Amino acid sequence: MQLKELSDATGVSPPSIKFYLREGLVQRGDQVHATRAEYGPRHVERLELVTGLRTVAGLRIDQIRALVDLIDDPDVPRLELLRRTHAMVLGAPSETVPDHPLVGELMAARDWPDHPSDARMLLNGTLREMEAMGLSVSADVVLAYADAADRVASQDLGAVFRAESRDRTVLAVAVGVRAYSKLLASLVALAQASQSIRRLGGAEQVLNDDGAAWG
Repeated sequence: MQLKELSDATGVSPPSIKFYLREGLVQRGDQVHATRAEYGPRHVERLELVTGLRTVAGLRIDQIRALVDLIDDPDVPRLELLRRTHAMVLGAPSETVPDHPLVGELMAARDWPDHPSDARMLLNGTLREMEAMGLSVSADVVLAYADAADRVASQDLGAVFRAESRDRTVLAVAVGVRAYSKLLASLVALAQASQSIRRLGGAEQVLNDDGAAWG
């Protein structure tokens, strides 16, 4: 297909495609002659990846370039690819964060591999930030959230491990982390709203700013 057809197939405008080509985010097409190149399924797949990383995961161009460089390097194992994707999407700390006492308990209770990771450092940082804000976090609370997260991760990773290419693998991880995190947060908010309304009963009318019933 030509560039216009590639644009139609992906919904990405020709100027954007040309920009991604210049930035090295998308592979060059097969040159037919001086003014024409042919594109195929791998270009469609890469454009879907770049679009997902920008619009859903919110990554910058330099971050996307770093990820596609890893994808295109056959010597980078898939586990490292997943680790780097997590680090970029989650904004994991650049420096090592010491383990919070609850993290060791969590890893043992869930029988998760006791290995360092960017996600583990992020959890350590999150727990310490919550404590600094005066929020008390118990082992029971952490385990309850971990139980829900484990089930969500099992569902999400099904798509990751079914992915037939490295582009699809990274897209599934990046979009899954962002989308399912938002889904989980939305469900917690809805549960809190619903339980609050149930407990208040008819004693108090709970309204949004626009006057609509909360929950």
